[in-house]
Amino acid sequence: MSRKTLEVRIAAGGSYPIHIEPGLLTDVASVCRSQSPAHRYAVIADSQVARLYGPGVMSSLKDAGLDAALIPFPAGEWNKSREQWSSLSDRMLRAGFGRDSAVVALGGGVTGDLAGFVAATYMRGIPVVQIPTTLLAMLDSSVGGKTGVDTEAGKNLVGAFHHPSAVLVDPAVLETLPRHQRCAGLAEAVKTAAILDAGLWRWIAGRASALVDGEPEASAELIARVVRHKATVVGDDPLERGVREILNFGHTVGHALEALEGYKLLHGEAVAAGMRVEARLGESLGITDGGTSGQIATLLEACGLDGDWETERGPTEIRDAMSKDKKVRKARVRCVFLARVGEVATDPDGRHSFALEQEDLAGPLATALRPASEGGDCPGHGRP
Repeated sequence: MSRKTLEVRIAAGGSYPIHIEPGLLTDVASVCRSQSPAHRYAVIADSQVARLYGPGVMSSLKDAGLDAALIPFPAGEWNKSREQWSSLSDRMLRAGFGRDSAVVALGGGVTGDLAGFVAATYMRGIPVVQIPTTLLAMLDSSVGGKTGVDTEAGKNLVGAFHHPSAVLVDPAVLETLPRHQRCAGLAEAVKTAAILDAGLWRWIAGRASALVDGEPEASAELIARVVRHKATVVGDDPLERGVREILNFGHTVGHALEALEGYKLLHGEAVAAGMRVEARLGESLGITDGGTSGQIATLLEACGLDGDWETERGPTEIRDAMSKDKKVRKARVRCVFLARVGEVATDPDGRHSFALEQEDLAGPLATALRPASEGGDCPGHGRP
């Protein structure tokens, strides 16, 4: 297939491209040279990705006469930390990287967030090129400029907005991913369809098997459709002060579950659980159309995301973990709810999230944490 290029608008009238094409990893050097010219490139990757794709990317850069160094760090969500940010920054300083350098973030969401935060803060900010190697990162974390690290108090509580110079997406790498990684990535695609596009919802439902298998053509089409939506939302609200909060559907509960599990859950698994819970919570509060949670559960199951990660946790501990989310305002949790599949509900003030009093959450959460098959109040497993 030919290369697809999308543009993401950012503040002050700027933009950056997202290039999508199978085999694009072999063209890293030309994109870096044209989109992010630099004296030196620090290629940051976790230990697994460094082994798989590091040699090829380094060869591409060096064969083109570009000065580059591969800087690996230990794989795992728990390494998206201030300690690793400090270590990577110190290693770049010792290696003599200056303000005329750029970072290449090669890997999944952990790498994109961590390396992006290094770039945002190194010598008060240097460019970053995002090269996501997981479906989740291709669909979500590589686009929008959010960078940061996790803390014991919660996920992504320390970070910065730092937009990339370019994003390179090579769908061919998805065939080498473990199946559960591809499934986890599909959670963000389901989320995007749930909040914005009932037609995309039906498209995913009809191609779920091919997407789970990582078929390149179907994956490339999915990535283009999902990223186009995110690019529009991010362009309209680059600093998340308005409509961009719709992208948080499933994330308030999802982030709470990630923190409670010590970041052992994949982000997509946590978001899938969060969508199930938040859809049932929205139904119980009379905000979301009845049967919506059943539709979500059915499509997530088709995408290999039918785990019951949420049911092992009690409502009080989830509520307490939700209270530490960065979206809390005036000691109230803010949560995004669907009106129905393809449409987000708005509160009486026209906001795309609802303020929930923490002391009133335990009861509705207890209901929402039950699997749909036990709840008895989530009929309708059809599709829109």
